[in-house]
Amino acid sequence: MFYTFGAHTPVVHETAYVHPQAVVTGNVVIGKDVYIGPGAMLRGDWGGIRIADGCNIQENCVVHMFPGITVVLEEEAHIGHGAIIHGARIGKHCLVGMNSVVLDRVVIGEGSIIGALTLVTEGMQIPPRSLVVGNPGRIIREVPDDMLVWKNKGTALYRRLPADMHGGARACEPLREVPPGYDAAAGEYKSWKDPGRE
Repeated sequence: MFYTFGAHTPVVHETAYVHPQAVVTGNVVIGKDVYIGPGAMLRGDWGGIRIADGCNIQENCVVHMFPGITVVLEEEAHIGHGAIIHGARIGKHCLVGMNSVVLDRVVIGEGSIIGALTLVTEGMQIPPRSLVVGNPGRIIREVPDDMLVWKNKGTALYRRLPADMHGGARACEPLREVPPGYDAAAGEYKSWKDPGRE
């Protein structure tokens, strides 16, 4: 759902996909090939939100800010399920892990990875390609090349998802039994710790 707030109506590129159960309010600009999952809340009421091309904001994420602040997600930022971004800037090719919280005036440098359940405290400045974990978050090492390649493959899946959703997702009635050939899809992308990951 989209809501005008004050003088601002959300702006969404035609190639982006915003799930009908997401809520986008006010001063929000969403770029090309962006995926916004169900349950996500983007509140551009007291400030602005700028989502660059190729980003994804997954299910049940919240993006908000203190008055007068603009939240920025640079190109191909990847925001995992349930994360909260509040008044921060997320650099290009960053991954914010599931259920992490990134607080006000944080700047996360390009290619950084924020581990799941991490709290990035107010005002932290994260250098490029930092791996951050914990509560409070701390930098434990530089993101290695193979981890960044792995992250970018996952983001590429999400970058294709808006077109797939526009082309094939529709409301339906559930089936009452499992039809033949209804097996799980073969995955081309594995978790970081999966022994079969290439």
